Amino acid sequence: MHGNRQPRTGHSASGVARAPSTSGTAAPATPAVLATGLDAPWSIAFSDGVPLVSERDSGRILELNAEGSSREVGVIADAAGSGEGGLLGIAVQDGVLFTYLTAGQENRIERRDLTGTAGALALGPAETVLDGIPAGRVHNGGRIAFGPDGMLYATTGDAGDRESAQDRDSPSGKILRMTADGAAPGDNPFPGSLVYSYGHRNPQGIAWDPDGVLYASEFGQDTWDELNVIEPGGNYGWPEVEGIAGEAGFIDPVQQWTPEDASPSGIAVANGSVYIANLRGERLRRVPLQDPAGAAESGGYGRLRDVVEAPDGSLWVLTNNTDGRGKPGPDDDRILRLSPGS
Repeated sequence: MHGNRQPRTGHSASGVARAPSTSGTAAPATPAVLATGLDAPWSIAFSDGVPLVSERDSGRILELNAEGSSREVGVIADAAGSGEGGLLGIAVQDGVLFTYLTAGQENRIERRDLTGTAGALALGPAETVLDGIPAGRVHNGGRIAFGPDGMLYATTGDAGDRESAQDRDSPSGKILRMTADGAAPGDNPFPGSLVYSYGHRNPQGIAWDPDGVLYASEFGQDTWDELNVIEPGGNYGWPEVEGIAGEAGFIDPVQQWTPEDASPSGIAVANGSVYIANLRGERLRRVPLQDPAGAAESGGYGRLRDVVEAPDGSLWVLTNNTDGRGKPGPDDDRILRLSPGS
């Protein structure tokens, strides 16, 4: 392992500046509380402006109304909440809900039609998009999102099998790219394969900037958590390297933090910055796209699992104090609303 090397200034193959791991601390913004009383929530997505939330352990999909009250849309019956697994990421495209879930010894992606209207949404029958993704008590990845190219992207963890991250025949430790039906697009970097990038330990955040550049957050082991710019076919080093190592054949992160300051999960790109929800670090971090060294932080909300840009341009932040590792307050878990730049 070479992850204990000190960071240095330079450029990755994408041309984005690499930066030291230190960052400034901003005065915490005062967020609006949009919803309370959620149980180990994991992901937020919007369907025609209606907010949907997944709960990891209960397997529930909830819809929120304008007052922040939640209603159960349905339960993903096979989602087995155990360890870090369960009902994880969700995404919506053209009235169809996509879910990433842990079921027994596998993670899989399913799709269901969303039927009804706001306040009365329901789920249609499940169709499997992709199965056979190795599962474990830890490192299940789990974030899914549709890119600006219309393709479905999914982050997968190594599920405790470190070497699988370097095996391009294994779906674990990867970022996968597929059609909405689970097929490999013809322009993927490895013909016939869903693998878009590899050498990942446990990536849990993906987002695109206005130019279509893909960013991903990743949990390191003991040394560095990462923010990466994802290049098609790129090897991000795990388990051979962790953090900025400067080794040939591996793409270095554009920024890194110690795990106690980070443990990054969901991310969003808004107002010229990447926003990163951190669990162990219990802070929302803002990393300017043009100056990754100029990161700022706000905290005081506990563990943070997801951050998304809402249809009105605000940022919605999902706390995660009821996930078994936090210290829940009386209203936890919550959805908070912030303005980009705060």
